Amino acid sequence: MAFLLSLLMALVLVSYGPGGSLGCYLSRKLMLDARENLRLLDRMNRLSPHSCLQDRKDFGLPQEMVEGDQLQKDQAFSVLYEMLQQSFNVFHTEHSSAAWNTTLLEQLCTGLQQQLDHLDTCRGPVMGEKDSELGKMDPIVTVKKYFQGIHDYLQEKGYSDCAWEIVRVEMMRALTSSTTLQKRLTKMGGDLNSP
Repeated sequence: MAFLLSLLMALVLVSYGPGGSLGCYLSRKLMLDARENLRLLDRMNRLSPHSCLQDRKDFGLPQEMVEGDQLQKDQAFSVLYEMLQQSFNVFHTEHSSAAWNTTLLEQLCTGLQQQLDHLDTCRGPVMGEKDSELGKMDPIVTVKKYFQGIHDYLQEKGYSDCAWEIVRVEMMRALTSSTTLQKRLTKMGGDLNSP
């Protein structure tokens, strides 16, 4: 029994990084999940985007903020997490299940949830006590406003097929930007616990 406890303790200590907390790396799997989510969104296409031109809208994707170099590592992580969470929220509603192939929709929601779960393991160590402070910062507010605009648009359009098609295309843009942000975070240093 003492040997087993010693072994478990050794495993726990080996798992800890130099900063005294579990190392949190942006894995290759996270990038593969992101690419798969984009493929699923592409496969969800049911209408020609040309048939919905009258419903087009500029949602104001904060692309410069997401893809630029304005954000520090903890801010970039928070923005990435918020974008994935809000993307999940768009597709995880009863209105979305009426609009899409259920199998593809479930696969997309599962893929987004897997990305969030992976990032959740990093969220505590990366954000720590700054969590409440970061929740109020402008980049997060900007992302929330962007997604609120998407929700408002769907509601205004009565969750029509064309409205969902416009949102599907917009979500491909948003998830492509979040993938770019993931790559940037990886270049900043794969270990999200390091400064």
